[in-house]
Amino acid sequence: MKRDLETSVLYNATCPVCNFEIQHYARYAFAKGLPIRFDDLNSDAREHWSLDADTAARRLYVLHDGKLTSGIPAFLVLWAQMPKYRERHEHPVLRSGYSLARLAVCWARSATGWAWTTLMPDFK
Repeated sequence: MKRDLETSVLYNATCPVCNFEIQHYARYAFAKGLPIRFDDLNSDAREHWSLDADTAARRLYVLHDGKLTSGIPAFLVLWAQMPKYRERHEHPVLRSGYSLARLAVCWARSATGWAWTTLMPDFK
């Protein structure tokens, strides 16, 4: 992916939970002038990520300083770029609690339970 900004985020805007959370981060980043771009995987922007639609829909992806991360680690990278959320990134209890909550929400939204097998390998 060609980088014009330091940090780019690929998310699923058709998922109400995902879109609500990411739009919150996007508004915050815009208001603070942070160099973070937010791409909806359902737009032409996904083509620049070299990910197929199914793979992209299963996780959040963040490209920062040339390194692509996904799932819960991607949230940690994103939070590290936003001063208001750095505490979540740095605090081990908050990180673990948020990770468990995110897994529960994703698993509950999935009739097949794919989130458990998709996200659990990244749980730390």
